[in-house]
Amino acid sequence: MFALAVLVAGGWLAFVPSAKEAPYAFVTAWGGKGSAPGQFNDPTGIAVAGDEVFVSDSRNGRIQVFDLDGRFKRQFGTPGKGMGQLGRPMHLTVHAGELYVAEYFNDRIQIFSLDGQTKRIIGQSGNGPGQFNAPGGIAVAPTGDLLVADFYNQRIQQLRAGGTFVRQWGVTGKIGIRAGEFNYPTDVAFGPGRTLYVADGYNDRIQAFGADGAFLRKWGGPFAMNIFGPFRGWFATVTGVTIDGKGNVYAADFYNHRVQKFSPEGIFLTSFGAKGSGKGQFDHAIAVAVAGDGTVFAVDFGNNRIQKWRQSVL
Repeated sequence: MFALAVLVAGGWLAFVPSAKEAPYAFVTAWGGKGSAPGQFNDPTGIAVAGDEVFVSDSRNGRIQVFDLDGRFKRQFGTPGKGMGQLGRPMHLTVHAGELYVAEYFNDRIQIFSLDGQTKRIIGQSGNGPGQFNAPGGIAVAPTGDLLVADFYNQRIQQLRAGGTFVRQWGVTGKIGIRAGEFNYPTDVAFGPGRTLYVADGYNDRIQAFGADGAFLRKWGGPFAMNIFGPFRGWFATVTGVTIDGKGNVYAADFYNHRVQKFSPEGIFLTSFGAKGSGKGQFDHAIAVAVAGDGTVFAVDFGNNRIQKWRQSVL
């Protein structure tokens, strides 16, 4: 019995790490369901650029922009398929003064200036090179290359800035749980040294790849092999990923109603949030962004609001 207890305890310590950083404290929230400025109908993506917060208001077919305290500034986009229109905008990325929007329904990436002017569109529906089937997230390399989480095509695509196909990770249309395979990937982000982090959504894990495309590591549950759970360092569908200025990785843990933070190597640091509709609670956390000072903004999907968090001081 003692040996069994030791084995169980050892397994727990191996697969459920302790927190290594101070917790985060809830600061404020804004939103509410509706179509008026400052309201949302299924918010799905977020990005911070300077002193502004950009939010994908998916069912309203628009992008809303706020200051860092949640005060509404402007909006752009209407539902539709034309230039400047949006079909379920998802994760957002800001690069070189432009906003990249993954359009889940329109199977494309649309690029806007930060004041809302349409610049260009990349991609179209399909499963061929440079085509998409419900893209979920975008990362932009220093070279301008695009890395796109191609959700239903079960792959990550790398494209030139103009949309020319370069390569892909994963087998088109095939779900897999091994390294370099995907189960509905939802988002991508670049870390230091051009390490590419992938939110491998329904595999309940993060995968990391080097600048040369080689697989580096994966984490999330025992052996990161599609085992979900509510424990520290585990996921129950990871839907968004972002990187802070120190290279730390933040993941939106959708069905666990929380955000988790990891080191660049995947070591669990801390987490925040719990299921509910009160202060500091989430009804499915779907996306996360980090400001330059380390303040975290998270999309509270089911509660139709944005939450702002700041790390506590020990």
